[in-house]
Amino acid sequence: MNLEKNKINAIEFYQMAYDGNPRKAVELYVGDLYIQHNPLVGDGKVTFIAYFEQMAAVYPNKSIKFVRAIAEGNLVALHTHQQWPDNDEYVTMDFFRFDDSGKIVEHWDAMQQIPPTSKNSNTMY
Repeated sequence: MNLEKNKINAIEFYQMAYDGNPRKAVELYVGDLYIQHNPLVGDGKVTFIAYFEQMAAVYPNKSIKFVRAIAEGNLVALHTHQQWPDNDEYVTMDFFRFDDSGKIVEHWDAMQQIPPTSKNSNTMY
């Protein structure tokens, strides 16, 4: 397993899909199987593409920054900052499992909206 390459590929996959080209992202980075654990998205490549194409059409003015990427074994974890219309901001943590060919075959995520105030002076990053 090439951990650095997997981190780069996970970021490129996510950025490409998020920016509105999920079909190309799937073609380049996803293996034969794609298991999805996000309850809003169905299993498989077709439902992933449909979800991200709809998201791009409804929310064209969103952005994502990759704060950190961590790789271990066949997993890559991404910590991101997403900005959406109406100043909605989210912290996300995505986990991708890679097959032996270096292709993404499974995905988990967790998302939290950034509140306007905090009881501590730490950022969520």
